[in-house]
Amino acid sequence: MQARISNKILVIAILLIGLGGLFAVKFNPPKPVELESGFLFPEAFELAPFELVDQHQQPFTNASLKDQWSLFFIGFTYCPDVCPTTLNKLAAAYPELKKIAPIQIVFLSVDPKRDTPEKLLTYVNFFNPEFKAVTGEQAQIFPLTRSLGLIYAMVGEGDNYQVDHSAGYVLVSPQGTRVAVFKPTAALGKAPQVLNDALISDFDKIVKSYKPK
Repeated sequence: MQARISNKILVIAILLIGLGGLFAVKFNPPKPVELESGFLFPEAFELAPFELVDQHQQPFTNASLKDQWSLFFIGFTYCPDVCPTTLNKLAAAYPELKKIAPIQIVFLSVDPKRDTPEKLLTYVNFFNPEFKAVTGEQAQIFPLTRSLGLIYAMVGEGDNYQVDHSAGYVLVSPQGTRVAVFKPTAALGKAPQVLNDALISDFDKIVKSYKPK
């Protein structure tokens, strides 16, 4: 009889400990990840289906994002400041980013009229041959940039038109979903840019806290 009472007390104690844990989680939820240079989206966002081509004239699709992180930014090879500055900074940050987790840098040209795969190959090789440079028809590019949360617009007429575009980066998970955005800061007389130390630190925090669904 005494053994049965002891067992009941033990079961009740275990249940109370379990309930205490549940209440602790409910009333003390994990703190959100605080980033220095970016914003972690509350929910992962599925990207629009796309079919692009890279600088080696190989297909680049949603499947190309699987099993590694992808850091996207958009631009064009005739860009006078933001794009070369960004690629140069990413080339410097890339070795440290790779130490944290497998990652590919994806330069998405939104100027397919001038940025052929051959042009993209020459351009991106100057910074880092491992980087991906991709483009495609506007019908493929626009839905992708929209689901990434990036914008662009053609400015001017004739062959010397420019492209206004977002200067931030978007981080895509190994499941091919949008998870974070890194925002540039502007300094007087300089192109807007994401600071490398903040980017590397933020990427490390995201990778350590990320739980795929």
